[in-house]
Amino acid sequence: FFREYPIESKKLWFLAGPAIFTSLCRYSLGAITQVFSGQVGTLALAAVSVENSVIAGFSFGVMLGMGSALETLCGQAFGAGQVDMLGVYMQRSWIILNSTALMLSLLYIFAAKFLRVIGQTESISKAAGMFAIWMLPQLFAYAFNFPMAKFLQAQSKIMVMAVIAGVALVLHTVLSWLLMLKLGWGLVGAAVVLNMSWIFIVVAQFLYIISGACDRTWTGFSWKAFQHLWGFVRLSLASAVMLCLEVWYFMALILFAGYLTNAEVSVDALSI
Repeated sequence: FFREYPIESKKLWFLAGPAIFTSLCRYSLGAITQVFSGQVGTLALAAVSVENSVIAGFSFGVMLGMGSALETLCGQAFGAGQVDMLGVYMQRSWIILNSTALMLSLLYIFAAKFLRVIGQTESISKAAGMFAIWMLPQLFAYAFNFPMAKFLQAQSKIMVMAVIAGVALVLHTVLSWLLMLKLGWGLVGAAVVLNMSWIFIVVAQFLYIISGACDRTWTGFSWKAFQHLWGFVRLSLASAVMLCLEVWYFMALILFAGYLTNAEVSVDALSI
């Protein structure tokens, strides 16, 4: 045991360490946006918190859950030696998740009305609704990012994802300070930077995939991606249901905070 433990632990942390770092960096993108929004004003912080936790949080749970189906399929294909199918599965997941993003975009477009219907204050609903519309590019970035992340994870290419996420976090922090505070763009700056950060992650990962580093698993775009879509949808929905229950609990807390007497302060305090 004492001889094998260091060896196995090293192998585990070789994969787990970069994966943890990647998750922390991606989570920090929204958190840093909220921090700078708090310096803009209480309403700005409440708007970002509600959009980030309720609208984007709901969509994040759905998209990540549906993208997690790829984790099973890519793992099986890679283990069975059918490495050429990984690229096909990723493209198939892109089709399904982008279709899902189109449907979820209605939630973003009508976010202000939705928040009013469920009892949020007029000021928070209006500000969060406007911010949600500006954040539509992030939704479609999710649709491309999660399949690519599972595609790379199946090949143990975790370090690349960690480097990209780390660079994105540094750029996000600098640009948030510049646009939101220095240039005074406020919520508009928050939306621009957050969208740019997620688009940067997507573009960087895609460029790495097509650069030749994944030449065995990425053989170009294929019409096979349009085959067996319904079976893929069913597996994606099952994965989404399991994961969404874990992700949405904080969304409920933010919503309940919006029902309190001083809604802006309550939402701000809970989000911090």
